[in-house]
Amino acid sequence: MRVLVAGGGTAGHVFPAIALARRLADEHGADVRFAGTPTGQEATLVPDAGFRFDAVDARPLRRELSLEVLTAPVATLRSVSRCAPLVERAEVVVGMGGYVSVPIGLAALRARRPLVLHEQNAVPGLANRVLSFGARSVALTFSDASRRLPRRARTIVTGNPVRGSILSVHEDRAALADAALAELDLEPGRRTVVILGGSQGALRVNAAAAEAVRSLQDRDDLQILLLSGRAHEERIADSLSRTGDILVRLRGFLDRMELAYAVADLVVARAGATTCAELTVCGLPSILVPYPFATGGHQEANARALERAGASNVVTDDRLSGGSLAASIRELLDDTARLEGMGARARAWSRPDAAATLARVVVGAGRRS
Repeated sequence: MRVLVAGGGTAGHVFPAIALARRLADEHGADVRFAGTPTGQEATLVPDAGFRFDAVDARPLRRELSLEVLTAPVATLRSVSRCAPLVERAEVVVGMGGYVSVPIGLAALRARRPLVLHEQNAVPGLANRVLSFGARSVALTFSDASRRLPRRARTIVTGNPVRGSILSVHEDRAALADAALAELDLEPGRRTVVILGGSQGALRVNAAAAEAVRSLQDRDDLQILLLSGRAHEERIADSLSRTGDILVRLRGFLDRMELAYAVADLVVARAGATTCAELTVCGLPSILVPYPFATGGHQEANARALERAGASNVVTDDRLSGGSLAASIRELLDDTARLEGMGARARAWSRPDAAATLARVVVGAGRRS
């Protein structure tokens, strides 16, 4: 079966698409190729993963009035025509969300190819809301998202596909944690808090983390792994000159995130969909700080869903400070039973079989065409 997958932008959008592609190729013998923008992370990550990649012209779906917005319909129609040959070679098309899905999805509908959409977030994006009218299926990570889609949309909750390296944490945590201690220069016997802001970093989270370290410097039982994002690493390093008894390790970027998750007792993070999926399949308790400018407030909706499940505590960006973060970390680390309960509820909420389930939906749509 020939499958065309459209999507990209950030690593958080690309990794689930690659996880799906691997399941389609390995378990169903599918021939998978990708379409994305030449400037998004998909242009590098997809070929590195061994899949064919075609760059397409796509524009963000902006809401403010501008010349670009006024000319966008013409540009989109032109892009739909250019995407036609790609779509016509496929037996089924998958849109993973984001603006790059729009021309590919419209071309699929025009060519009468079955279209399957995947929505990562609790609040569906504009691209998926538009394309859902003609999609064969809309796969969801959060069941709440169905309420924000057209009634005629055929939805199924599959979860968000997660990389195989992250899925391995649940079974191989002890071995991976030993590797993490060595590779990340951490100390055995200390409780470990991992603080991250996503692949691009998050300056507000980094700044609060640096302040929190000063408040926690008396904790000789604690170590913090701060993944700042490369753009912020030097600035944050300057603010961590004195850390007291607490051990702090700063990394601009960590390629092997499974090591961080395996050694973590608690994670502080933004609430992107991929981060939420990875934390929960690893069974990790978390403090989530939703990005306040996420479209439609989708990060807060993601975080609140995990909070309702008992897996996370939510700290809104406007209430985030070094003091509030330090207090939240202390409160959770000093209540082992509560921390363990949050981890168990995170794992119970997760869908580690998301890639396999979504792959079956895609293959089923192709067979019914």
